[in-house]
Amino acid sequence: MERPGAGEINSNECENVSRKKEISEEFEASTVDSLVDVPFATIDIKDDCGITDVPQINLERSKENEWISKDQIQKRRKKHKDYQPNYFLSIPITNKEITRGVKILQDAIIQQDKRLSKAMTGDGSFHVTLLVMQLLNDDEINIGIDALLELKPFIEEILRGKHLILPFQGVDTFGNQVGFVKLAEGDHINPLLEIAEAAKRIFQEKGILAGESRSYKPHLTFMKLYKTPWLWKTWFQTLSQNDKSVVKGVKKIDPKLYENFISHRFGEEVVQRIDLCSMQKKKQSNGYYHCESSIVIGDKNGGEPDDAELVRLSKRLVENAVLKAVQQYLEETQNKNKPGDGSSMKTEEADRNGTDCDNNRK
Repeated sequence: MERPGAGEINSNECENVSRKKEISEEFEASTVDSLVDVPFATIDIKDDCGITDVPQINLERSKENEWISKDQIQKRRKKHKDYQPNYFLSIPITNKEITRGVKILQDAIIQQDKRLSKAMTGDGSFHVTLLVMQLLNDDEINIGIDALLELKPFIEEILRGKHLILPFQGVDTFGNQVGFVKLAEGDHINPLLEIAEAAKRIFQEKGILAGESRSYKPHLTFMKLYKTPWLWKTWFQTLSQNDKSVVKGVKKIDPKLYENFISHRFGEEVVQRIDLCSMQKKKQSNGYYHCESSIVIGDKNGGEPDDAELVRLSKRLVENAVLKAVQQYLEETQNKNKPGDGSSMKTEEADRNGTDCDNNRK
C-alpha cells in the first residue's frame, strides 16, 4: 500500500476529521439549546460553557441562521426578564379558627423577637395562591376576568359536586425567608393541583403570561422576612458611655421561633370562592387584596352570587359606564374642534343670517 505523499491527506482521515467536527458542532448546539431556557442565562453562552475554540465548520453556517438563533435566544430572555407577575388567583381563608391560630403563631414569634412584627402578614389577607400572572392594562384585566369565568365549569367537573376542603397543619419556610402554614397531605391535593393546572392552561391559551417555573406548592403565608431588608443589618446599641452592645440583624427565620407549632392543627378551609386579585393596587379596608372579579365554588341557591360578588359586579359596571361616558365626551369635544365639522358650519350659517338681517335693515 502506498503512503500519501507530503501535502496529501488520506480520504479516511478526511472523513474522520469531518465527523469529529460534526460531533463537536452537534454537542455545542445541544449545549446552547439546553441553556437557552435557564433563567438569567448570560448573553455569551459559549464563554460561560468554556467553549473557546469554535470549530471551523461553524463559521460556514449562514449569517441568516445565526441571526435567527440569536434573535430567538434574546426574545426568550426578554420574555423571561419582562415577566413580573402583578396579579394572582387567590383562595381566601375565611375560617376564623384558622386565622385565629395563625395569629397566635405570629404573636408567639413576635414575643421572642419584637422586630419581626414588621415581617408579619396581616390576618385580613390570609390566602392560598392558585396562580400568578401578569396583566398590564385594562384590556388584559378583562381577559383575565373572562379566563376566570371560563375556569368555573372545569372546577365543577373536577369536584363533581363535592366540596374542596383544605386542612392546614404544621409550619415550614421557603429558604428561611418566607414562613407558611403547611397544607396537610390527603385526597384534597390532587383536585387542587388539577384546578391549578386548568387555570394555568386557560390563562395561557388567552395569551396571558401566567404560572411559575417552579412546581406549584400550595401554602398559607404568614411571614415574609425578605420584605423587611432593614432587619438584616447588624448595628451597635449604646447602653452607656463605655458600654456598647452589638445587635445582630435578622437574616433568616430561625426554626426555634415556631418549634411549638411544627405539628399544630390550624383547622380546615372549605373553598367557597376564587378571586382575581392585584398585588399592587390598594388593599380593601378589611386588609384583603383588591379584587377584580370572583367565582363562587359550590354555589348555593341555584348558583346565585353572594352579596360581595354583587357589590363587585355593580362597582365594575359603574366604572365601565363612567369610562365610556368620559371617552364619548372626549371624542365629541375633539370633533367639535376639527375644521369643517358640523359645529363650524352652523357658525358660518349663523354669521350669514346675521349679515342678511343687517342688509335688510339697511
